[in-house]
Amino acid sequence: MSSYSRQRRIPSSLPLLALFLLLQSTLTLAIKFELPSFRFPPPKCIWNAAHPGALVIVTANVGPGENQRIDVEIIDAGPHKNTYLSKRDIRGETRFAITAHSEADVGVCFKNYLDASITGAGRVTRVIDLDVDIGADAVDYNAIANQESLSGLETEMRKLEGIVKEIVDELGYLKTREERFQATNLSTNSRVQKFAWFTLFSLIGLGVWQIFHLRAFFKRKYLID
Repeated sequence: MSSYSRQRRIPSSLPLLALFLLLQSTLTLAIKFELPSFRFPPPKCIWNAAHPGALVIVTANVGPGENQRIDVEIIDAGPHKNTYLSKRDIRGETRFAITAHSEADVGVCFKNYLDASITGAGRVTRVIDLDVDIGADAVDYNAIANQESLSGLETEMRKLEGIVKEIVDELGYLKTREERFQATNLSTNSRVQKFAWFTLFSLIGLGVWQIFHLRAFFKRKYLID
């Protein structure tokens, strides 16, 4: 009986383990790429989803490259097309911090300008190492721990608290979005039903009018009494 009860208790810890692994998941994007240079370069944008009020930390490490100029611009894909910052000629490691204004993807866009006196457009490149931290991952918990004299465990708990808050906010956003979609579906269904009834009554009315019109026509031609 005791071995059976032990076997029954083991799976009960799996949900806690799954929740812990979920809380340990991060919203950090790290990418490294080569950016070709042109005299009139197209933008190379990296997009990430962000909620309104979310802190976004962008760290760009630009590799060396002669006769090239890297410009960066941070924008979003919202209806107002917000431009958070625009900076020319970034070099080395540069960090930017913004706060998202709308429920839209935030894009970090780079342009690599080639000096007009240099030939070989598209073949000369610079390496960019990009890190984008959003939400709880953008908070410097080490600085908070030093400022508030927190222990290692307290710092981890503070971080988990921030991640849990993000999950709750995400669930709230999904709930609101689902309610909005449900309202849209109900409204569309109601409009379709009204249009269907209008079409049905219109066809019935047109059929009745045709009957009386044909009857009057045949009477004028003395085809019927």
